[in-house]
Amino acid sequence: MKKQWIKTLLFFLIAAGAFSKPAAACDICGCGVGNDYIGILPDFHRHIFGLRYRHNALLSHLGVGGQQTYLTTSEQYRTLEAWGGWNISEKLRVMAVIPYSSNRRSNQDENLTKSGAGDVTVSAFYQLINKREPVGNKLLVQSLWLGGGIKLATGKYNPADKSAAGESANLFQLGSGSTDFSLNGMYDLRVQDAGINLNAHYKINTNNRYDYRYGNKLNLNAQAYYKIRIAGELMIAPNAGVQYEKGQTDVDNDVLVTVSGGNLLMGTAGLETAYKKIAIGANVQTPLSQNLANGIVKANNRVMVHVSLAL
Repeated sequence: MKKQWIKTLLFFLIAAGAFSKPAAACDICGCGVGNDYIGILPDFHRHIFGLRYRHNALLSHLGVGGQQTYLTTSEQYRTLEAWGGWNISEKLRVMAVIPYSSNRRSNQDENLTKSGAGDVTVSAFYQLINKREPVGNKLLVQSLWLGGGIKLATGKYNPADKSAAGESANLFQLGSGSTDFSLNGMYDLRVQDAGINLNAHYKINTNNRYDYRYGNKLNLNAQAYYKIRIAGELMIAPNAGVQYEKGQTDVDNDVLVTVSGGNLLMGTAGLETAYKKIAIGANVQTPLSQNLANGIVKANNRVMVHVSLAL
């Protein structure tokens, strides 16, 4: 039995690696056109609806060696997402996310803001594994979902907000202006109340109408958690883990945008709570290591909170 779940874990990691084919990422920095981290998904049997709030911050226009200069710009991206999940059958699940973003960019010379609807995403998952079996005097629970999704060009993309080549990454957008696709995997392994949750997401971007294509992006995260049950109905689950993002270089009219892409490793810590059909959670993500847009962009801490209702 131990060999079985080890094989399952290896299969998931191999599948995640298969998603990361090299290709030619604005959303590497968690800006207005995407941040795929969702944390530990609340349990639900039929339907779930919720709100999720994200706050991402970064510095751009950094100088040599990441030094701040008079051009250095502070950027903040606040996004409120309405999202839902529907279990069409025992093994088939559909999920959708509708975002609304408020972006702000400021430095010594300007203070710009923009708000509006973002890019809507729809995903479908198929459950390959759903097992509950005793291991000694403990219960072993496994779940593996694989699927794919499509991101629609519903958010506004303004080519005028794109900096001149070589000056800054093309981050200050509400949407990418393109229809994009994703491959997804979610694996959860729990022994009684202690578990590990793994997620893999690979985003395949296409050209928008202005012939700009954000680089493809790989997002991997792993979290360990422990469920604490109080009075039978209240569940509290502290969790901690790591998240890794890697984005390839953007392409603008067949020209590589050198100030884009990169990689980012973040530590995550959070708390999930559930009472009957209501789930509330929050987490913080802090950079551990990064090399974004060839050093001219620096990601800061991120925060996410959510509330959901399972039906």
